[in-house]
Amino acid sequence: MKAPTNKVTPLGLIIALGIIYGDIGTSPLYVFNSIVSNRIVSEELIIGSLSCIIWTLTIQTTLKYVVLVLRADNRGEGGTFALYALVRRRKKWLVIPAMIGGASLLADGIITPPISITSAVEGLKKLPALGIEDGSNTVVIIVLSILTVFFFMQQFGTANIGSLFGPVMLVWFTMLLVLGLVHIFDDTSIFKAFNPYYAVSFLKNYPQGFWLLGAVFLCTTGAEALYSDLGHCGRGNIRISWMFVKTCLLVNYIGQGAYLLSHRSGLQITDEVKSKLSMNAFYDLMPQWFIIPGVVIATSAAIIASQAMISGAFTLISEAMRLNLWPKLRIRYPSEAKGQLFIPAINFIMFIGCTGIVLIFRKSSNMEAAYGLAIIITMIATTILFANYLVMHRIKPVWIYLFLGTYLTVETGYLVALMEKFTHGGYITLIIGTVMFLVMYTWYRARKIKNRYVEFVRLEHYIPKIQELSNDKSVPKYATHLVYLTSANNPKEIEHKIIYSILNKKPKRADIYWFVHVDTKDDPYTCEYRVEHIIPNDIIRVDFRLGFRIEPRINLMFRKVVEDLVANKEVNIMSRYESLASNGTVGDFQFVVMEKYLSQDNELPFFERLIMKFHFWLKEYSLSEEKGFGLDAANVTIEKFPLIVAPVTNLKLKRVMEE
Repeated sequence: MKAPTNKVTPLGLIIALGIIYGDIGTSPLYVFNSIVSNRIVSEELIIGSLSCIIWTLTIQTTLKYVVLVLRADNRGEGGTFALYALVRRRKKWLVIPAMIGGASLLADGIITPPISITSAVEGLKKLPALGIEDGSNTVVIIVLSILTVFFFMQQFGTANIGSLFGPVMLVWFTMLLVLGLVHIFDDTSIFKAFNPYYAVSFLKNYPQGFWLLGAVFLCTTGAEALYSDLGHCGRGNIRISWMFVKTCLLVNYIGQGAYLLSHRSGLQITDEVKSKLSMNAFYDLMPQWFIIPGVVIATSAAIIASQAMISGAFTLISEAMRLNLWPKLRIRYPSEAKGQLFIPAINFIMFIGCTGIVLIFRKSSNMEAAYGLAIIITMIATTILFANYLVMHRIKPVWIYLFLGTYLTVETGYLVALMEKFTHGGYITLIIGTVMFLVMYTWYRARKIKNRYVEFVRLEHYIPKIQELSNDKSVPKYATHLVYLTSANNPKEIEHKIIYSILNKKPKRADIYWFVHVDTKDDPYTCEYRVEHIIPNDIIRVDFRLGFRIEPRINLMFRKVVEDLVANKEVNIMSRYESLASNGTVGDFQFVVMEKYLSQDNELPFFERLIMKFHFWLKEYSLSEEKGFGLDAANVTIEKFPLIVAPVTNLKLKRVMEE
């Protein structure tokens, strides 16, 4: 079981730098470039937008996430689904914002690697000798090469190179700080940006100032990662390290603003001007001799940012699978490191998505249009879930309404401003997010529809028949130990289809019948089991209680349970065949997995029929039940049975008598 890692240590602070701040830490590469694009550099633009950046980082990142949301830890774990697990018993509809938030975060994970790495590599344009231009094939090829190697290496895990992430990001943030300090006094009027008056005035008076919030918002897109990675670093390490990170970011933004006012004032930043001057608000801070080292450091930081996003996507999908919000997929564990996992299908989908983004947009300035829209939706979902968390903890209603009112207003403002990007590329991330949401919603809703069909019966009514079958030697023995997976929460009940499988379909005689139930708990790292001897040495039920971050490796877990029971002399697992029992041979274990298929004899409404069709189509490409539960295929029998959720009732069939 994992305890919260709230102890602040130097190593913990370095790890936090490497894991958490990649996305938000690389934002100086493109935020000011996006703000000044196609606009005349003026004091009103630079100071006003910088003031918006300062107060966005303060209100959105520091106050909302670092101070407030980090309090909602689920036994040390954070993120959309960890928060949902804390509040899901309060209102059933909370699954919708949880799914929307998770889907949007996955969409954001597909746009983060391309924009971060492309922005870093574009620094090479500052070297005239290389002859690299905006959106050139050279930049595209370099970025695609980095992405290909990056996604290929995921299967080997990050255990060996993960220890370098912290020191590399420390170098990156120190570089941001130094570059900002060198230029911070280029124009001292820049310090007026700390006054929120200039942010308000900018939004009210600057032409299309409100719509520039879409560009400003890019400075805080990594805020959600602060919460998602809570389990890796602990609340204390995140809060302390954020003070250093925020200082470095603000100093760099101020340095960029001061440089622009001092060297580019009055200039209209068109694509032609940017190309002619090799202008880049971030790389302009660097002396010419430092460009190549700067690009290398920036690219390394961008790769680390991408790694944090894809690792987060793997974790998110694994949690969604355990919460029955995503089809089961194969999970591999490339190292012994806690939480290190690799999902090949998600890795491939994200690689295709990232490659497509690079080929479609080609340069970072185009990608900015697609960036941010998905993450603001995740933030709104977090606001709704956290407000419910506050209700559960009996916080005074006035504070809850203040939190909800403030952040829904602020985030809705950002959402409206970001919607301007919709036609310029924002639709791509929304399409990706919508597809992810539809997968989650289909899987969730289909389960609800299927539950109508599941018929539970009292097990006690069938115990005599099962015992009679077990002792009937005229029926060929199916297995010494017959194990069924049951979804019945109540130990006194069992699915009717399991009774039908044992007694009616083809009678399955066994010496001991085992019923195994897996219950997913809201606590992420619960790993317990309970045994109930319904009839000693004849019928036994095992209940596993597993947290939503524990992989259900039922084959190994069940074996451990049996070993414990044998050690305690609670069960005799020896073969009951006389010739084998005398030699002390252990009886065979056979698992039976009941696999559903959609019967034609259904009369579902159109929408539900659509849901079920899509569900079974997804099921074809997902992991089978036995593999999903980690069972050994050699000991598993698959039994198919029809899923009839809405039997046809008005079948018009008329008998015709013979003449």
